[in-house]
Amino acid sequence: MRLAGIDFAWHCENNPSSIAIGNFSSNTLIVEKIEPSVIGLNKIVEIIANQTALSGLAIDAPLIINNENGQRECEKALSRDYGYRKASCHTSNKKLYPDALSVSLSRSLQSFGYEHLSKNKWMLECYPHPAIIECFGLTERHLYKKGNVADKKLGQIELANMISKLAFSNVLALKIPIEMEFYLSESYIKNLKGKALKSNEDVLDAIVCLYISGLYAKNASSTTYGTSENGYIWVPQIKCI
Repeated sequence: MRLAGIDFAWHCENNPSSIAIGNFSSNTLIVEKIEPSVIGLNKIVEIIANQTALSGLAIDAPLIINNENGQRECEKALSRDYGYRKASCHTSNKKLYPDALSVSLSRSLQSFGYEHLSKNKWMLECYPHPAIIECFGLTERHLYKKGNVADKKLGQIELANMISKLAFSNVLALKIPIEMEFYLSESYIKNLKGKALKSNEDVLDAIVCLYISGLYAKNASSTTYGTSENGYIWVPQIKCI
């Protein structure tokens, strides 16, 4: 079963997104391809459309936005459970994002036959922060996006180390080919700066999204906040290492 994870940039026409493609079989998820620094909705759609036999995708972006103001109900509900763990949701509504490109992505995927939270050909909205908390048994959100450059590098190194440990997971083993291991390398991350550092953060997020798609594919324990009618967020509820 081929799967994908997309770290979708809010303003993807100007800011880069990242995509990870993998193959799920026999309780193992093997990363096949990583597409870093993808600019533009059309390019993202093109990459997905060109994947052979892709069964499902997990996407870090609001795929359904029907509310005019305030937060979506799924964002409120998730924030009630994870707010004290510093993993509350950002706000999505039509006033803030009247023509959200993430919603356009969702509609494009629907035209290809992907359905929200389906079991055949599916897509799902995910949120890496609470997923990381659950998969790695953390007490609160892991900080790898905030702070100065040194803080971000340390945060990425720590996240990369956690991702590497998934290779030995009894829940779902994640295998990353040697030619892609540099994204998780401490020495590589330490030498990054500027856009390159942010790009690596996006790649790590895409790998997390791909892993979430694998957990969904194997029907792992989870909570779905909200509904496929008015917006939802799928969060795995299982420690993987």
